[in-house]
Amino acid sequence: MPSTAHITAIGTAVPDHDIHHAFIDWARARLPESRSAKIFDRMAGRAGIGHRWSVLPIGDDGGSPVDAGGFYARNLLPGTAERMQLYARFAPALSLAAIDALRAQVPLDGITHLVVASCTGFVAPGIDQIVAARLGLDPSVERLLVGFMGCYAAVAALRSARHIVRSDPDARVLVICVELSTLHLQDTPALEPLLAMLQFGDGAAAALVTAEPHGLALGQPFATTLPDSAELIRWDITDSGFAMHLSGEVPARIAAGLSDPTFAAAATGGRAPSDIDGWAVHAGGRSILDAVETSLALPADALAASRGVLADNGNMSSATLMFVLARLLAGPPIREGVALAFGPGLAAEGFGFRSAA
Repeated sequence: MPSTAHITAIGTAVPDHDIHHAFIDWARARLPESRSAKIFDRMAGRAGIGHRWSVLPIGDDGGSPVDAGGFYARNLLPGTAERMQLYARFAPALSLAAIDALRAQVPLDGITHLVVASCTGFVAPGIDQIVAARLGLDPSVERLLVGFMGCYAAVAALRSARHIVRSDPDARVLVICVELSTLHLQDTPALEPLLAMLQFGDGAAAALVTAEPHGLALGQPFATTLPDSAELIRWDITDSGFAMHLSGEVPARIAAGLSDPTFAAAATGGRAPSDIDGWAVHAGGRSILDAVETSLALPADALAASRGVLADNGNMSSATLMFVLARLLAGPPIREGVALAFGPGLAAEGFGFRSAA
């Protein structure tokens, strides 16, 4: 029988520059109509987000990236090339900070495989090669880079690690998710994209996946797609960064999908919600968490870990789910868990998990 793969531990890291409230002030000033500004203020107040962190340096006057002297304090925002230069500098550094947090929990000797997920930048040699070199990993370490999948990329990364361990019980897989969403600020007077940008922050997470029976045992992965929804979540690569399109229809479409027993079963790996005592739902936004909670008739505290990550960090794209799993790892044992994330497609991907025996 194949070995059971386990997430032994997870380390997380965020930058030390909180940009959430500075962004709110900046975004409000771009809305030309008082009605739009009032809607934005109401949605910002209801977002359930207290902090979002950025790798962008503090401005010359000590302010945020949108203040005088900051990265975005110019009439024409930086081009994609300039943003990618910062990605190449900061993504490896934040990844290594998450690895340091992981190393404080478990030894990281004997790494055989490295899986890295990221959708907010491109660089070659890749983040996987840069991190491997800085860690001094053996050149024989097998590497996999999962790129541009969006918020459910953590599922793909952990799923790949599970496959590796099940085929090679001696494998020790280092999994990294790193996202620098704040590199992609767009100057727009439109309400919907400003509300989308309101959600996103920077963060990195690193996990060790092995056959050792510690932490969370990874179960069967699953995936499904909502029909006629491909345009609801989209990244467009432009000359001034990556433009996120996150439709306001997304929460309602997720709610409608989860109200369909067939889709709900596919989005939970066939598990009945009442049988699940551990929920790791990607914190894509308060309204998305509300849609999952209401549609599946979950207890009020079922998504506490996800809401806590959203409040403290915002949506960090692929890294977010790892932050949620880290909170569950630190909590009571889980008999039957489900990890679930939504992203471009509109797809739902996830896997079952439980606490190791």
